[in-house]
Amino acid sequence: MSLSLTLTSIALIWLVAVLTPGPNFFITAQMAVCSSRRAALFVVLGLGTGTLVWGLCGLWGIRLLFQSAPWLYAGLKIGGGAYLVYLGLRLWIKKPSPSPEGQAPACPSGTSARLIRTGLLTSLSNPKAAAFVTSLFATAFPKDIPLSTGLLGVMLMVLISSSWYGLVAVAFSHRRFQKRYRQWRRGIERFAGAIFVGFGLKLAISR
Repeated sequence: MSLSLTLTSIALIWLVAVLTPGPNFFITAQMAVCSSRRAALFVVLGLGTGTLVWGLCGLWGIRLLFQSAPWLYAGLKIGGGAYLVYLGLRLWIKKPSPSPEGQAPACPSGTSARLIRTGLLTSLSNPKAAAFVTSLFATAFPKDIPLSTGLLGVMLMVLISSSWYGLVAVAFSHRRFQKRYRQWRRGIERFAGAIFVGFGLKLAISR
C-alpha cells in the first residue's frame, strides 16, 4: 500500500469518527457558548493532545497491552465513565448566574492549563477510542509499518481532530449562538449534562 493511499485511508476513517457527535463535540460546543471562543480553543488543544496520545498508543500496540492486562482496560473504562458522569452532573446541577444583556453568559472556565486538562481528560476518558484506534491502524496500515509513516498518520489524526473541533468552537462562539443560548441556557446545559451522563454510564457498564 502506497504512502498516499495509507494516509488517505486513515484520514477518511478518522474524519468519520470525529464528525460523529460525542463527548468531545459537546464539551467544545458547551464551552464556546457559555464561556468564550478562547476558552473553547484551549479545550480543543487538550482534545488534540488526547488524540495524539491515543494515536501513539495505537501505533505502539495498545491492543497487546490491554490483552495482557485486561484489568487495565476495565479500570480505564470505569474511571473514564465516572469522569464523564461527573462532567454531566456538574452541568446539570450548577446554578446559572445572570449575565448582562448583550454579553455572553458567564461560565466558570478556569486557567488555560485547566481548560487544556479538561479537553485532555475528556478525550482520554473514553477507552473505546483505544479499540477504534487499534482497528483503524489494523485496517489502514500495512504490517510492519515504517515509524515515519505511522507518525505521519498520527499527526494527520491530530490535524483532523483539532481542525474540526476548532471549527465547532468558532461556530458556537458566534453571537447568534450566544443569543440563543441566553434564552435556552438551562435546557441546553441540562441536555449536554444528560448526554455526558449517558455516555459515561454506557461506557462504565458496557462489556
